[in-house]
Amino acid sequence: MTGSTESEAGGIGADDDGRMWANTRTWVEKKLPAGARVVGAEPLRGGWTSQMRLLGVAGGDAPGALVLRSFVKPFFVRHAEGLLNREAAVLALLGGTDVPAASLHGVDATAEHCDHPSLLMSLLPGSVRVCDEGADRRAGLLARQLVRIHGVDVTAENRPRTYEAWTAPGRVRVPETTARPELWQRAVDVIRGAAPEYRPRFLHRDFHPGNVLFDGEGDDIRITGVVDWVETSWGPADLDVAHCSTTLALLHGAGSGMAFAGRYLAAGGLLAGEPGDHLYWRLLDALAFAPDAEKVAGPWRELGRDDLTPELLTERLEEYLQELFLRYG
Repeated sequence: MTGSTESEAGGIGADDDGRMWANTRTWVEKKLPAGARVVGAEPLRGGWTSQMRLLGVAGGDAPGALVLRSFVKPFFVRHAEGLLNREAAVLALLGGTDVPAASLHGVDATAEHCDHPSLLMSLLPGSVRVCDEGADRRAGLLARQLVRIHGVDVTAENRPRTYEAWTAPGRVRVPETTARPELWQRAVDVIRGAAPEYRPRFLHRDFHPGNVLFDGEGDDIRITGVVDWVETSWGPADLDVAHCSTTLALLHGAGSGMAFAGRYLAAGGLLAGEPGDHLYWRLLDALAFAPDAEKVAGPWRELGRDDLTPELLTERLEEYLQELFLRYG
């Protein structure tokens, strides 16, 4: 359903495939100040795991706009209770820090009241930037922001779950068209070993340019928000650095991905002291994108990156693996 149709309907409405949102709208309005109501909704671009909607809210002491995250894909609906409750807890925790995260307005992780498992939060300013222009400057800001995230102080009571790996040696799919199968096999062999010891940190776990909002241009650009905290975990800083590095390599080329760890260290972060340990975490993340990283490219194309073809993504991922071995292997 288009944003204009939803706005004309005065509510969240229905999707093109017939999914209804009436119960969700009722739940949202119960979370609003007295006299406030939903007056419009429009889809937000760039999401892959969930549907994101910008809700217009008016009347009473309404905040003006809120963001609704809803899981509609069967896989994520099955896991919604853990994912959304984790994000709700993290947003509450981050409210007392300098990390620019949304404030929580409500969560219905099991769809007890909503049509789909949902979380309601404040609207953060800014927009996602994934263009090549200005990528180096944004990467420096990303590194400094990630250091601050890793510095979030947690107790045994509010510590997030231990990280989960997103791939394993037996699950890696080598691209069928590769001319360097030995490179892929070498990478898989690295992650067959035991995970290195590490000093645990508070991890975003899905930190990359698509989950960071920016405002301003040129020298005045700044980060205004970090979103998508459903995978927040407790684990090695190397793993967050690895995930952002892989994403930068896919977006802007292997050189951009290789430079990010240095930016993170320059910003005051700490990584594994042994090159082999750091290589393990970098490959554990990169191989989760095999064979072609196509599933993450859809939202990027929605944001204007039509150049990111499956062939280019596969090429960049392979080049990135080669560069990792040249530097750390």
